[in-house]
Amino acid sequence: MAGGAITSVAAGAPGSGRILRPPGAADETEFISRCIRCFQCGSVCPNTAIQYAGLDMGISSLFTPYIIAREQACILCMKCTEVCPSNALTKISEEDITEKVDMGTAMIDKGLCYSWNNRCCGICYYSCPFPDEALKLDFMARPFINKQKCVGCGLCEKACVHLPHAIRVIPRKIAKTMNIPLVNPAPPDSSTMPRISQKENRNDQALP
Repeated sequence: MAGGAITSVAAGAPGSGRILRPPGAADETEFISRCIRCFQCGSVCPNTAIQYAGLDMGISSLFTPYIIAREQACILCMKCTEVCPSNALTKISEEDITEKVDMGTAMIDKGLCYSWNNRCCGICYYSCPFPDEALKLDFMARPFINKQKCVGCGLCEKACVHLPHAIRVIPRKIAKTMNIPLVNPAPPDSSTMPRISQKENRNDQALP
């Protein structure tokens, strides 16, 4: 996927429709309806990741909580889900995070990623709360995302050292409309994380 394409749908500025909702959020329409704008979720967030919508996101979304991963990602403490009084955020235990949290799906731009362009990095892997499940590394620390395990917390996007970011989280409501492969970048056999040969690695494009 080209960098411009990922940029166009990745979680970004308020008003763009590309923001992440906190973990446990109901579907967008239901979430906006249930949220009573009490600000408790942001008050208990230890990572100060939760912000509140202004008029640029529309009247219906005014003062609802959101997260921009590249500014401050979610650390999946679930404290926001514990204090929500209206069930806009469903309470989720730590044991159920991988099954019930669905903020979005991380996607990798091979054209930007250092490891996919012969410069070993792997920082995204070390920031992932579910390494070897949601994010795996291959030869030269090339990252692969398993969308069935990725919860969309954005810690990988926050950690990415390439500018613009080579890994970005596609918000849930947008990701559902996209044909995102089970594993991205898609390997020849999407059921496995392949080992890529040195010969194939040498044939990769140079970093723009």
